[in-house]
Amino acid sequence: MSAGSVAPSGPLAPGDLHLHSDHSDGTEPPAAVMAAAHRHGIRTAALTDHDTTSGWAEAADAAVSLGMSFLPGMELSARHEWRSVHVLAYLIDPDDAGLRALTDRIRESRLTRARTMADRIGRDYALTWEDIEAQTAEGATVGRPHIADALVARGHVRDRGEAFSGILSPRSDYYVALYAPDPVTAVAAVAGAGGVPVIAHPAGRAGLLPDRLVRGMLDAGLAGFELGHRENTEPALGTLRRLVAEHDLIATGSSDYHGRGKPNVPGENTTPEAAIARIVALGTGSSLVAP
Repeated sequence: MSAGSVAPSGPLAPGDLHLHSDHSDGTEPPAAVMAAAHRHGIRTAALTDHDTTSGWAEAADAAVSLGMSFLPGMELSARHEWRSVHVLAYLIDPDDAGLRALTDRIRESRLTRARTMADRIGRDYALTWEDIEAQTAEGATVGRPHIADALVARGHVRDRGEAFSGILSPRSDYYVALYAPDPVTAVAAVAGAGGVPVIAHPAGRAGLLPDRLVRGMLDAGLAGFELGHRENTEPALGTLRRLVAEHDLIATGSSDYHGRGKPNVPGENTTPEAAIARIVALGTGSSLVAP
């Protein structure tokens, strides 16, 4: 069974291993994210907020109470030249010093960037830092999605999509770049923290990453690719399927659910039980939480 299709029922399947809460750029608390996954028939769910593990405890409690298994995860930000690369980090040790140093630096950069962008936007639009904070859950790092939500609340744009295609676009004069490590460093940090690194939506509009970079990530401990994702396209997917088979990598499928922040629905792509079991067997930094 390929990633992206619904796997046969089992103790761990179907699994959705890419879900976001309001601890990063989702719109719902971790418990509500688990409830949404449960409503869509998910048996194993991973919370993968950007550069933070702060929602794990709430999500794990909620998942277990619903009879689901919880796979601890995170989505680590990386960058290759102009392109963002997202590394899904499963079963990491959240207290690993090397990984924490990276995520602390990314979150600090995210906050500095948000303040700078808010100041620039505020010169031309009625928007204050307090407007943005009002759209940010307690404990979450302010980012572009929260600025977008503040612009919506102020009536400057209709929705997040319009904000990201205009005011918050990288082509905009308001835009500020975010610090992120190179993908090889990110993959190595995840593997060094006992985690299982998987590249998120690797065949999207930007196309495939260069072969040299992929080889570097494989050498650093890359374990797989998220082949089931609505942003992936052919023929790049075909190339990745061959790479997965050649190197015996893990192929996952997930929704990338963000609540109201995106149209993605839990379970629209899923990960089969065999792939989840491989991730669980490889990860040593933390453990699957089962009911």
